Parts: sequence; structure tokens; C-alpha cells
Amino acid sequence: QVQLVESGGGLVQPGGSLRLSCAASGSISWYIMSWYRQPPGKQRELVAAITSVGTTNYADSVQGRFTISRDVAKNTVYLQMNSLKPEDTAVYYCGELTTDSWGQGTQVTVSS
Repeated sequence: QVQLVESGGGLVQPGGSLRLSCAASGSISWYIMSWYRQPPGKQRELVAAITSVGTTNYADSVQGRFTISRDVAKNTVYLQMNSLKPEDTAVYYCGELTTDSWGQGTQVTVSS
């Protein structure tokens, strides 16, 4: 497994932006890295993913607002979140499904 540590969550007003980071303990070059989120009282859902060749995929609910990217040299994956809405409130997790590796999660709260 690879160890993953998320950071960058917090409280933001609707319409604001946050950037989440996910630092891996080893190389992410060959992995499909993903961001998931779990809203209060709901199941965990896929937000965005990026493959080893840089292909990205987004949930319909965040398409056009969120951007996933990665810095292979830094073994870090990012999630830039713009135009945040109250329904984006959730614990956000970084995950690598091949090795079933997950971070501890970071809370994002969108509220005025």
C-alpha cells in the first residue's frame, strides 16, 4: 500500500475556492489517483480521477468547477475546487484503488 495524507480542507463561503492536496509516500506514476467525498449521512462518491497518462474523469456534479491534477515529481495529487456550493460539503478522501490505499480525509464545509 501507499500512504496518503490529505490537506487543504476548511470552511469557505458559497462561491469560494479551495485546493486540496494529497501527498503520497511513494511514486504515483503508475496509479490511477482519485478523490472521493462523503457528505453527511450519505455514501462515499467519486469526485474525480486521473490516470497514469493524465486522463481525467469527473462526477457530473463537479464538472467544470473542479480540476484534478498531479505532480509526479512531488508524489502529490491536487483537487482545485471553484464555485463551491453548500452541497459540496463533505469529507474528502484521496484514494488509490489498485492498492486500496486511502487517506484519513479532510473536511470541506461550504457555508455562509
